[in-house]
Amino acid sequence: MGRLSQDQIQFFKDNGYIILKKLVQGRELQRITQEYDDLFRRKNESNVESSWVGSEKNHRASDSPYTVKGIHNLQMHHAVFGRYLYNDNLLDAMEDLMGTPNIALHHTKAHYKPPEKGAAYPMHQDYHYFPYENDTMTAAVLFLDDADVENGTLFVWPGSHKFGPLEDFGPKEGSEFHYVDQEKYPIEKAKPVIVEAGDMIAFSYLMLHGSTPNLSKRPRRMLLAQMYDPHDKPIGGERSQPGKGWILRGVNLNRDATVARRADDS
Repeated sequence: MGRLSQDQIQFFKDNGYIILKKLVQGRELQRITQEYDDLFRRKNESNVESSWVGSEKNHRASDSPYTVKGIHNLQMHHAVFGRYLYNDNLLDAMEDLMGTPNIALHHTKAHYKPPEKGAAYPMHQDYHYFPYENDTMTAAVLFLDDADVENGTLFVWPGSHKFGPLEDFGPKEGSEFHYVDQEKYPIEKAKPVIVEAGDMIAFSYLMLHGSTPNLSKRPRRMLLAQMYDPHDKPIGGERSQPGKGWILRGVNLNRDATVARRADDS
């Protein structure tokens, strides 16, 4: 695919996201998709529920017929996901978009939205889950299926990364999830991301995004990797993530090498 053009980089700076066509193709895409499906078959149980309805304490169970299945830390389940994180096309693109030669992994996750009952997710910013000083956190979302409005694709609010952190309505309304004022930022005014299998969308963790239900007969499978500059620092409490700080490209000059702190994730 090669390095990104200045026009592509400027588009990302202006809009907070960019779609990169056919980032992964052929045998690599087939292998990722196969192992993705095998992983969800192995772990097909209620406590992989990732829909925003319900409660974490009871595995987010609810009476809703809609669901999204989620699995975090994919690289801990199969080597194919670790190899993907070192994909040169992926890291070349992220280096250009993030503006740094140093790229660290924060976490990975998969969201599987099943046919005819895939749940929606409200408009939100990822920022509230793990805020950082310099806002280098950037998501790379690889689609394993063609995705459109009918099967619950991602919706984005172009330019919303320039709003900065918006009011977090989730905790305010008694939810453990983070989302913005849905009346002020309705998903109906957001832009659907229309992609093909193998396409990747990268976006700032400040950009508003969400998704609609999957009411089609097709699945919507995607996997996400959140990446950041290892010299950027967290400014709030965040959940520890296996593999957090794993250097995918470049160097972490601030990493403590003392034996006493060998197990730290920062």
